[in-house]
Amino acid sequence: MSTSLFEAPPYDPERARKKRALVISIACAIAIVAVVLYLFRYWPEEQVVKRFFTALQTRNFEQAYAIWTADPDWKQHAQQHAQYPFADFYKDWGPSGEWGIIRTFRVDGSVVPKGGASGVVVVVTVNEIVDRKANIWVEKKDKSLTFSPLETCDAGRPCT
Repeated sequence: MSTSLFEAPPYDPERARKKRALVISIACAIAIVAVVLYLFRYWPEEQVVKRFFTALQTRNFEQAYAIWTADPDWKQHAQQHAQYPFADFYKDWGPSGEWGIIRTFRVDGSVVPKGGASGVVVVVTVNEIVDRKANIWVEKKDKSLTFSPLETCDAGRPCT
């Protein structure tokens, strides 16, 4: 037997309450997932920089260079990295480099330049030197590192 519009089932407040609770729960879950994704949007780039500085901290400069170039087999074709060879890398990041022997580091945050970019600037405090930060550019596509063209100010924000 079919029912018509005028023979609708009676209103069930319990069913309506459960439906409303389900809709609110789903909306809250979506909002929480969106916030978490936003807060951790540069997490992969920050992890690459952490691996890089950990290799420097343990004085494994060859591994650090492999992370820098995003090329674990860089020794087999070092000529591909002629623009920034290992010897120059060692001068910059070795014991006599700008930061000296790296004992401690802390990733302070990351930022993308206004207007979009192909990479992320990860801001790092090295050896607890708080008035000068290491700004490392991480290419999004291959996770290679380079010196950032962007200076950052307090809290990792780009200087204006």
